[in-house]
Amino acid sequence: MHYLITKWFGVFLYDGERIVKSIIFPKNEREIAERLWRIKKGEILEEERKILKGEKGVITGDKRLSQIAEYSPRDSISKISIEPESFGFNKDILRRASLIVAEKEISENLGKEDLQIMQMVRSIDELIPFSNILSERLREWKRLSFQDDSINSMIELKNEIEKSVKVLEKRIEENMQNIAPNLSEIAGAVLGARLITLAGGLERLATMPASAIQVIGAEKALFRYKAGEGTPPKHGVIYQHPLIRKSKKNHRGKIARVLANTIATAVKADAFTKRMVAHDLKERMEIRIKEIKEN
Repeated sequence: MHYLITKWFGVFLYDGERIVKSIIFPKNEREIAERLWRIKKGEILEEERKILKGEKGVITGDKRLSQIAEYSPRDSISKISIEPESFGFNKDILRRASLIVAEKEISENLGKEDLQIMQMVRSIDELIPFSNILSERLREWKRLSFQDDSINSMIELKNEIEKSVKVLEKRIEENMQNIAPNLSEIAGAVLGARLITLAGGLERLATMPASAIQVIGAEKALFRYKAGEGTPPKHGVIYQHPLIRKSKKNHRGKIARVLANTIATAVKADAFTKRMVAHDLKERMEIRIKEIKEN
């Protein structure tokens, strides 16, 4: 059994123990950016088609590739580690390519506020893991008492990334007040923006039932449950809301349902009626949650 895995630097077939076939991308940020852009657009790369020639029963954890391979969103596939350094790449190429992609996407989506918010959320999601990698490397070097000018460069880069994340979060808060003030008031600006991103836009979120909003972001757990494994998820990304996260475990499912219902009503007002209803919604939500906690 082979697994099809696409990384930013190449396409690989993995047999569970080792890489059996690979096609490496050119070591050029514009070439890398072009492929990242096509992946973002949901397209299948030429290299992905080429590597599958003569292969059968190949599994992929990427839904984008479900047309050419058997889709299975298993955690084990996403956790397969293939390091760019093993193929002569460094993460500086990825950083430069990501900037090219970000500029292209911002230019294409200019004027669509919900798309701008979605782009900013995705940018944060790309920056934070990179910052975490740098933090891990710095801790290792500090433990080894390693001193070098490159450490200072890494510290500066990490600080710049953290600064960029804060700037993006502030812009998200400002934009959310313009396009989704009710959602922002109920869910918080950043969580509300993440819900819009996962749904694919403000209007798409507004047409989703509360039950779908409750578990959005928990697709893997839902897939496993439908396949007969485990229990259904009680909440998805809305778990990040303090009303759920800070509540007792046995209350979280009911609170998630109340929050999802409130969000569904709030986002409909933002998308369609443009009426400010958050104050009344919040009052009713808090009363209902208080009842749940008292029982």
